[in-house]
Amino acid sequence: MSEKFKVLYYVNQFFGQVGGEDKAGMAPLFCPEKVGPAAGFEGLLKGAGEVVGTVICGDNYFNENKERSLEFILNVIKEQAPQVVVAGPAFNAGRYGMACAELAKAVVDELKIPVVTGMYVENPGVDICKEKAIVIRTSDSAGGMRKALPTMAAIALKLGKGIELGSPEEEGYIPRGMRKTLFVEKRGSQRAVEMLIARLKGEPFQTEMPMPVFDQVNPAPAIKELGKATIALCTSGGIVPKGNPDGIQSASAQKWGKYDVSTREALSAPDFYTTHGGYDPVYANEIPDRVAPLDILKEFEKEGLIGKVYQWFYTTTGTGTAVSKAKEFGTQIGAELKAAEVDGVILTST
Repeated sequence: MSEKFKVLYYVNQFFGQVGGEDKAGMAPLFCPEKVGPAAGFEGLLKGAGEVVGTVICGDNYFNENKERSLEFILNVIKEQAPQVVVAGPAFNAGRYGMACAELAKAVVDELKIPVVTGMYVENPGVDICKEKAIVIRTSDSAGGMRKALPTMAAIALKLGKGIELGSPEEEGYIPRGMRKTLFVEKRGSQRAVEMLIARLKGEPFQTEMPMPVFDQVNPAPAIKELGKATIALCTSGGIVPKGNPDGIQSASAQKWGKYDVSTREALSAPDFYTTHGGYDPVYANEIPDRVAPLDILKEFEKEGLIGKVYQWFYTTTGTGTAVSKAKEFGTQIGAELKAAEVDGVILTST
């Protein structure tokens, strides 16, 4: 009987069954046991592989202490000597995705060990590691775990046995931007003409060069009477009250906040500052209105250029935040503003 190949598994504090956000700051640790999804993963390897342990690390800790985290985890991997490393799946969790992605890059680049992970296509971690790791396409929530794990295990099984992977469509992973030379029955010009004819006839066909699909959003009609309009202020620049009471993340935001500015003339320091992790905060912290200009809106209100400034100010961080999360935030905030009969919004970014 051939020897089993070894797999080391990486999870965050939640899937490592340590805790939720309250444990997001935990430093990495190694458990020789199979924890969380690692427990069922070994069974999916059909006796050909074994999970030799689980590395657990808090999402916040990893992203705020990347070098220290990677040093610990890479040392564990060297000691355990797995043939495959598995991380996640992270679904649409931005911080978890970024941790899996950075780990995958380091393992492939420094240790030359293949890595399998799983993410929703809009997770910011995808672009970080898809050229290095095999990233299984997952749903946007942990509800897709039962579907994701077998796909990840099937990939790990081939990698562990040294079997060449098929195409992204065949195996279920996100395209890596690589081209391979293949021998096929029909030359390219013939295939292209056949696709064109099928399209002209309205028949189904599949392009060999899929194009990205972007949302088309129609602009809202112009405000007819700006001098009577209620205008709200929103930003993805991470301006928050002192102490960041809602814990809005500095990157890959999972939430947004709203704060009463009805009695304020400006978003002045030190009462407000930026929690955004994607730009130099010095000038924003000095004068937060440089990012979210409440002071100018208040002046416009006094001068009668607008009717009034809406009571609530909305904020989140845009860096690394998944498109799906941004849509979710926009839908939620938009519903509130519409219900409050707000006429327009000043939305600032950085």
